[in-house]
This record gives sequence, C-alpha cells and structure tokens, in this order.
Amino acid sequence: MNKQGKIYIVIAIVAILTMVVFEYTKPQKVNWYPSYAKQHKIPFGTYVFHDQLERLLFKENIIDIDRPPYEYLNNNDISGTYLFINNNVQFDDAELETLLEWTSKGNTLFVASESFNEKLLDTINADHAVLSNFNNLNNIYELDLKNEALKKNSSYVYDKANFLKYFNKIDTLNTSVIGVIDNLSLDSLSLKTEYVNIIKQPFGAGTIILSAFPQAFTNYFMLKSPNQNYTAGLLSYFDNSEPIYFDNYYKSGKTFYSSPMHVLLNNKALKWAYYMMLIGVLIYVLFEGKRKQRAIPIVEPLKNQTVDFTRTIANMYYETNNHGDIAQHKIQHFLDFIRTHLHLTTNNLNDDFIKNLAARSNNSIEDTQKLFQVIKNITDKAHINEKELERLNTLIETFKSNNKWTIKT
Repeated sequence: MNKQGKIYIVIAIVAILTMVVFEYTKPQKVNWYPSYAKQHKIPFGTYVFHDQLERLLFKENIIDIDRPPYEYLNNNDISGTYLFINNNVQFDDAELETLLEWTSKGNTLFVASESFNEKLLDTINADHAVLSNFNNLNNIYELDLKNEALKKNSSYVYDKANFLKYFNKIDTLNTSVIGVIDNLSLDSLSLKTEYVNIIKQPFGAGTIILSAFPQAFTNYFMLKSPNQNYTAGLLSYFDNSEPIYFDNYYKSGKTFYSSPMHVLLNNKALKWAYYMMLIGVLIYVLFEGKRKQRAIPIVEPLKNQTVDFTRTIANMYYETNNHGDIAQHKIQHFLDFIRTHLHLTTNNLNDDFIKNLAARSNNSIEDTQKLFQVIKNITDKAHINEKELERLNTLIETFKSNNKWTIKT
C-alpha cells in the first residue's frame, strides 16, 4: 500500500472515532414514553412510587404480580388491594368477572388508567369523557383531593398532558368523589369548574376505586413538589393492614426480554458458540473475501433507440414550427390506425365510410363527421398554426379512446 492510501485510512479512522465520541458525549434525549413500569426511572415510569410504597408499607406487604389477574386469582387465595396503574387497562369479560367476584368478598380493586372497560363503568353506573386543552394552551391542569383532611396544598399542578380524562357520569347515591380537576389554567380569572377524576364506590363487601389520572403515580409528577402529597393522599385509601398486589402485567413499558439474543447470551455455552461464530465469520471475510480473479466487466445491452429517435424527429419538426408536416404525419398515422385496427379502407372518405367508422369505433356519426371535416380543412391548407395542430391531436386521441366524447366547436 502506498503512502497516499495509508493517509486515507488514517483520515477515515479519525473521522469514525470523532463521530463515535460526539455520539457518545451528546446529551441524552428525555424519554417521555408512558411506561408505568416499576423499574423505569424515565418521567412516566413508576420507580419512585414503587420504591416509596415499599418504604412506607414495608416491602413484604408489596407483592409484584407479573401474570394476568385472571390466572393469578384463580390459582391463589388472596385478600387485600389489587393495584393497576397504566395509561390503558382493558380487562376482558372473564377477567373482569373474576376481579369483581374477588372484590365483592371484601377486597379493594384500584384501577388508575386513562381508559376503562365499558362493562366496568356500567357496573358502577359511570362513564368518562375527555377534557381537552381547548382553552388551556399552556397544558397546565390543577388537581385537588376532596377530603379536607388530606389537603396540604391549595392545588397540585400537572403540565404534561394535552388532555385529561374525567368522569362525566357517576352514581351520586353510591359513589364518593376522591379527586377533581379544579380548572384548566393557573390564570386567576379562569372560572373554577370541578371535573371528577377519581371516584370510590362500595361493591359487595369490597371497594372499587377508579382514577382517570394514572400520571399521579409517575416519577415526573411525584418528584415535582408538592405533588407527592397528592399521591400520598391517594395511598390513604389503601388498607395498610392488608397486602397490596402491584400489577406488572398491564404495563405499556417493556418488562421482559422478548429478543432471542437475551436467551442466547445468558447461557455460557451458547454465548461462546455465538462469539466463535462471529470470529470465524470475521476470519473468513479477511482471508477468503479477497478477489481471486479479475473483475468481469459488465457489458451493457444495446438500448432501444426508437423512442429517442422519434422524440428527436418530433422536436425537430416542432422547433421549426413545421406544423403542417406534423399534421400530415398525424393524419396518415390515424388513417393507418383505421385500416389496421378497424379494418376499413380509407381510399374513399365518403358518407358510407363515416357511418361504418362511427359504428365500429363506438363514436357518433356527428362527431365522426366533425373530425373528418377538421382533417379535410387541415389537408387543404398550406400552413396551419399551433392551435389547429393541438386541436387535431386532441380529436384523434379522443376518437381512439372509444369513449363518449363531444367535440367543442
């Protein structure tokens, strides 16, 4: 390798290393994905809430459930509070029936989600709707708890939502309101309107608590003082004497490894077999990837120049404004089309010819007569202009299309 080649290699290596350094040192973008997974420390993870739950209520009282509630409840005789937190919690019918039956035995079902099963809402005679930010361009929402004993702050602010859900229908006789959205902005001139977003209702011997604000349990909300008091107020509705079953199944965040590489690299024998395969491929590329014969030249096939030739001749006629010759060629080509495709002779363009042509081409006799009148007028002229040429071309192409058409006079 000559000196110049070595210089190019060094420049390439330096450029690649520079790109790697810049990529490694650039600031990481904030991940706003609504994970709600207990192990995620991103803004919308629940790492802080789960950690504080274990600290306040003792770790042995917090039981993490990674299986569907239908399977877990049918295989275990448990009691306590079953806690679901996610942006979307949708139980199927059999699963909901199992949960409701378990709740009716004196347990608590707590679901924090932006959307709920219609059947679950029908069970407690409730419905939910969207509270948009139409009059709230800053996306700032004020939240509050209705229990006066839990109010430690005038309001709790949440500023990372284009919309929030609230309950637009509740059973006022049986349902207790736990939390509300006070208004849509921090502007003191705004009208104070309460929108119910957390409700509680007895069910059998147990209790159902629904929260349309799962963000209250996220890292972003809790770490923004004094919002932790709002979440702590919700925890007061849990029975501390009973275990809390923390659902990890209904989570948008990835809580398990789905890639086959995870299995491969966690087995020592398979891992080294994989590494040996990669080393073998690298050696093969280095030693066998060298060219063993001269490159076979690529012979390009001859191109069909007919279209290019036709375009060149047409441009030559057009640029010299020789519209008469173009029109004559167009007419002769059209007559050849009639002879070839419609099988009519064009020696005598009389009335019988026009009637037969109209019948075979699915065009009216009047339109056919007008077309050939234009052809006759152009044939009789020594010179024609561009508009007459364009009109001739339009009429002929319309005639060939075999569709219903009308010639403009």
